Amino acid sequence: MGLVAKARVGRKNMLYIPKSIAEAVGIREGVVVRLRVRGGKVIMEVIPDPFELALRGPKFARTSFEEFERESEEVQDELFGGED
Repeated sequence: MGLVAKARVGRKNMLYIPKSIAEAVGIREGVVVRLRVRGGKVIMEVIPDPFELALRGPKFARTSFEEFERESEEVQDELFGGED
């Protein structure tokens, strides 16, 4: 069944997530979560931060600085008409 813990709902319906649960799913201050109701249950999932993913997520492609620079110049030429 996985990790199980109780949580308390405080004033203004504030939910206090136990540290063990928060750590297990990567919840910390500033993290955005999605809440939905399904079958009378509240489901919460962490929405990955795109910058965190870029820095710490799995890498699926490789590129050199030169390739990146060449691609950037091509896109700039398309956008700005090759102004020199």
